[in-house]
Parts: sequence; C-alpha cells; structure tokens
Amino acid sequence: MKPWLKKSLIAVFGASIVLGGLTACGSRGDHARGWSDERVTEMRGKAIARISNKLELNEAQKQKLGVLADELIAQRKAWRAQGGEPRAEIKALIAGEKFDRSAAQGLLERKTQQVQGAGPKVIAAFGDFYDSLTPAQQQQVRERLDKRGHGGWGRG
Repeated sequence: MKPWLKKSLIAVFGASIVLGGLTACGSRGDHARGWSDERVTEMRGKAIARISNKLELNEAQKQKLGVLADELIAQRKAWRAQGGEPRAEIKALIAGEKFDRSAAQGLLERKTQQVQGAGPKVIAAFGDFYDSLTPAQQQQVRERLDKRGHGGWGRG
C-alpha cells in the first residue's frame, strides 16, 4: 500500500472515530437546526463531556481530546469550504445519461488532497490523545470500536 494512501486512510479512520462521537451526541431528530458554528461548538462540548465520562479522563487527557476535536472540526470546515453540498456533487455525477467519470475523478482528487493536507495534524492529535490514555482506557476505546452501530460513544 502506498504510504500516502495509508496515511490518508488512518486520518479518515481517526477522524471518523471522533467525528462519529461528536455527531452521535446531537443527531436525534433535530437536523433542521443545521450545523452552525454555534451548534458545532455545542456538540463538541457534549461529545467531549460524554467521552470524558465514559473513559474517566483526567484534565490533561481532556485537553488532548479537545485538540483532536478542534483539528477534526477544522478539517470538516476545510472540506465543506472546498466543495459544495455532497449530495449535489453526487447528483451532478449522475445527472446525465452516463456517469461523469472525469468529474468523479476530479472530486476524488480534491477530497483526497484535502485529507492528505490535514491528515498529519489529525493523526498527530489522535496519536497524542490515544497515547495519553492508560492501557485500560485504550482497551475501552478498542471495545467501543468493536461494537456495532454509528458513533460508538452514544448512550449505550
């Protein structure tokens, strides 16, 4: 596997873990409120509180989790700023009689470049957070990942 692809996959994996936790906290029927900066900040706080409680994090660990959340939010903002609405982009690819392969390739390349650009910061923040956990806390994270379902840090 190519190193850049491996790093991209790791970044996306790490991002999905925390972003899943961030979005799982507030995704119960209030999608109409949208994802304003205030809402993202509110969900960030709730997710950090929930994860902190589940893992019994100390202050230093909470701070590292906060840095990780901030990096993921920054990556999300950059992702959104780079392109339009994901559904609209997909609709455009299938709007004609044939699938627009060259537009799809361009979309893939733009998104891949964005992940590669932000990936090192996300990987570093995730690594700093994970490495700060005790072995028991790391085991809890692994167990949560093994559980089925979206997010893994919900009320279950």
